[in-house]
Amino acid sequence: MSRFNKLFHQLKTQNQGAFVPFVTLCDPNLERSFEIICTLVENGADALELGLPFSDPLLDGPVIQAANNRALTAGYSTEASFQLLAQIRSKYPEIPMSLLLCANLVYAQTIDGFYQRCANVGIDAVLIADLPLLACEEFMPFAKKHGIQQVFICPPNADQETIQRVAQSSQGYTYLVSRAGITSAENQQASTNLTHLVTSLKSHNAPPILQGFGIAQPQQIKEALAMGVDGAISGSAIVKIIEQYLDDPTTCLIALAKFVKIMKKATAL
Repeated sequence: MSRFNKLFHQLKTQNQGAFVPFVTLCDPNLERSFEIICTLVENGADALELGLPFSDPLLDGPVIQAANNRALTAGYSTEASFQLLAQIRSKYPEIPMSLLLCANLVYAQTIDGFYQRCANVGIDAVLIADLPLLACEEFMPFAKKHGIQQVFICPPNADQETIQRVAQSSQGYTYLVSRAGITSAENQQASTNLTHLVTSLKSHNAPPILQGFGIAQPQQIKEALAMGVDGAISGSAIVKIIEQYLDDPTTCLIALAKFVKIMKKATAL
């Protein structure tokens, strides 16, 4: 059983949803990034979604764009990120970890080489933000070869055909986007069609559903779980804390610990 499958099974028996934080690797540098990720895990994160620094990120709003720029400006990119991933896996052998990235970073390693590296450092799942379902056949055989679960996004405007294909193709979990647009903790405009999407995804036996985009408050997690999703992903709200305390690492970790504890508490069903 994969780490993600094991996690969702365990949370179900405990009547809990999953809280999954997102951060960009090596932001603001490798050493502090490791401390930040350790703080997230030790204060209640059920799994990790991690981004590779990239100069042209898709879907990401200004907060996460800035995180990418900080990591790249400090001289960190894919190589350092894989070193950091290995370090995280060594300390936390059981926590599920997924990568969120753009296809160009996969091609840069060769598709086979990328998934091999993911397997080598203990990555469980990969979500390629700009990989449409119509093009997934180029990647899926290599993900399967190296035991990596390929995750797909269900957009808020998905039609029935798209919902079915996402449900049948996604592995590990299904990423349900809350609304159209880019990531942002400030944009709280929610889609009115999410209940329909959740119901439809489940009718097609989709993997557990994690809702992302704009998740910044405990109440949003409660509402998402009440709608039937299995957990929530929060990125911009966390990265904003990192940005706020760039010059005060100690206070940054304290603030992150408090935020994660509050958000995880909201996952009780």
